[in-house]
Amino acid sequence: MSKRFTCSTTARARRTITRRRFLTAAAAASAATAAPRFNILEARTLPPNERLNIAAIGAGGQARFNIMRCGSDQILPVYGAGADQNIVALCDVDDERAAQMYEQFPDLPKFKDFRVMLDQMDDEIDAVIVTTPDHTHAVAALACMERGKHVYVEKPMAHSLREARILTEAARYHGVMTQMGNQGHAGEGTRELCEMIWANWIGPVHTVHCWTNRPTWPQGVEAPEAEHPPEHLDWNLWLGPARQRPYSSAYAPHRWRGFWDFGTGALGDMGCHIMDPAYWALQLGYPESVEVVKQQGATDVSAPTSSVIKYTFGERPGMPPVTLYWYSGGESPPRPEGVDEDEVLGENSRLSGEREGVNGSLFIGENGVITCGTYGMNPRLLPATLMEDREKPTPVIPRSTGPHEEWILACKGGPKPMSNFDYSGPFTETVLLGVLAERLDEQIEWDAAGLRAPNLPEADPYVRGYARTGWAIP
Repeated sequence: MSKRFTCSTTARARRTITRRRFLTAAAAASAATAAPRFNILEARTLPPNERLNIAAIGAGGQARFNIMRCGSDQILPVYGAGADQNIVALCDVDDERAAQMYEQFPDLPKFKDFRVMLDQMDDEIDAVIVTTPDHTHAVAALACMERGKHVYVEKPMAHSLREARILTEAARYHGVMTQMGNQGHAGEGTRELCEMIWANWIGPVHTVHCWTNRPTWPQGVEAPEAEHPPEHLDWNLWLGPARQRPYSSAYAPHRWRGFWDFGTGALGDMGCHIMDPAYWALQLGYPESVEVVKQQGATDVSAPTSSVIKYTFGERPGMPPVTLYWYSGGESPPRPEGVDEDEVLGENSRLSGEREGVNGSLFIGENGVITCGTYGMNPRLLPATLMEDREKPTPVIPRSTGPHEEWILACKGGPKPMSNFDYSGPFTETVLLGVLAERLDEQIEWDAAGLRAPNLPEADPYVRGYARTGWAIP
């Protein structure tokens, strides 16, 4: 029997299968006789001069930025001109949250349920942007990929480790172009950081410290009191695969990140940005173990107010073992020996307007120290005087026009985006292992191949994740 990875409420049987898709599926079935497989639908590849037809699942908040990056030629902060593709449909469970985009695109079809949108507009959609709370990323992205749609998914790309693994495998199987929205991976700073490390500026790196001032939303809280949901919000659809519970404005639309059932806390949010330069430069792969050094404030329903997490990575080809520490909620790393107090560690994000030093990374090598900001910005030796008159390493990584542009070009037959699911899937699993350690307040010995913690069988339900009836990913 073939393996199916699909949302069980998808009305696939009701859709008309085009001749093109039928022939594609038939040919693939002949080629993959006994191997377990996903359902196959053909991903449409367009010539470079033809516009993609892009739908959006999520139309408020960060979704506005993603939609305008793909569907507008106006100049936007940081990344320059937009990509000006065809936005063909918008979907959001909250009419008020989506109002700005609904006004921006008044003539487009609008939906509350992404499954209805995909069923009704299947042959009119080439690609989909998924910008929803963490707990609905996987079920929405997988429904799109099973229909042969390319996907751009906000970070973290999944809410559970199993979801991240399934999305990675499904993307490979369907041959769709994918991108996770950790924008700094497309930045110049992250590339320069990698090239400094690879050019042996500080010798073999053995320790990394990554930190953030987040959370800036409530964490360490108990379950809120029930409220009546507003008329503009479909609360049942907002919950999606999450456990049924009464609506509260403490969850939606803004403050869901701190609740285990919806978000992944400060680590899941900012770790996908701040840990990315280390993950790429040091080719970290999967950790051998993850443990809580200290944390405060965690509850049964909500992430901690602060934490220090220790990741241990083994040897990689040509690189020694690495210990990576994550700090959140005001916790911070020790200042490296020989670095004066007036030296800024890390850096603020140009998007956030925060004071310097609230986010960043330190790379400790045998022969020196490098620091960088939130998105890998401004990588530099410490002390900074060492950068005077020093030329940057020869570029060896292709430069990017932006994360959305990379993805759009790939959908038209260009090279894979740099943060495609082959990269961002294992990276997301690594970030989520830290979230799992926070949640259980235990050390996790990790078997990546088996997707399990052999020393901690009680972790299994959290590795798998939860899904309400009708929303399961088999």
